[in-house]
Amino acid sequence: MGEKRPVTVRNTRPGDFPGIVEMCRAVYSTSRPWSFEQLASHHAVFPEGQFVAVDPASGALLGMAASLIILWDDYEPQEAWRGFTAQGMFTNHDPVNGRTLYGAEVMAVPTEQGHGVGTALYKARRELAERLALLRIRAGSRLRGYGVHATELTPLEYVVRVVRGELYDPTLSFQLRRGFHVIDVVGGYLAHDPESMGYAATIQWLNVAVAKPEDYGTANPALAPYVPKPEA
Repeated sequence: MGEKRPVTVRNTRPGDFPGIVEMCRAVYSTSRPWSFEQLASHHAVFPEGQFVAVDPASGALLGMAASLIILWDDYEPQEAWRGFTAQGMFTNHDPVNGRTLYGAEVMAVPTEQGHGVGTALYKARRELAERLALLRIRAGSRLRGYGVHATELTPLEYVVRVVRGELYDPTLSFQLRRGFHVIDVVGGYLAHDPESMGYAATIQWLNVAVAKPEDYGTANPALAPYVPKPEA
């Protein structure tokens, strides 16, 4: 981990779109970046859920986060990213019925990773969920390190070892340190992703101010020992 740097998090503005597209190209060199049409749709349907991290002195973009509110029961447990995000357009945003803030994206400029940018964005997202009295944040954590272990471990075995701290995953390990836990493992989450081979962990952060005992737990019994229990 590098030295922490000053970071300001604010809501995304249309003027940030070109910088976000360039950031995407730097972070995901083999994938298509967010389009201006998608970013404009995010801003139109849920501006409060879109964040950028900037250098407070220069205003340079350091990272971004994108999210929407969904009714989780509207989706299959093994839903792919494109289903949860309406093909990346967020037009399925449902603030009336939804109780889940779905984290569609968090990224930092490669040279800024490890300097507190991601931590600041996750903090802003948690504060949003608390302010809106949402039950939880959920997201798909693409298993960036799984590809190199695929011949020896199943995706579930890999996730359990990461949760135990026996293996390090660049994405999931970071999220676990920020209060998330794993409730399931899904395949086919992201197409054309050789690092994860399409696998992701479904992760959850619960808003303890509104969560009830029945909101705790996991969809996969193998992960049950590693999820929080409701306080007595």
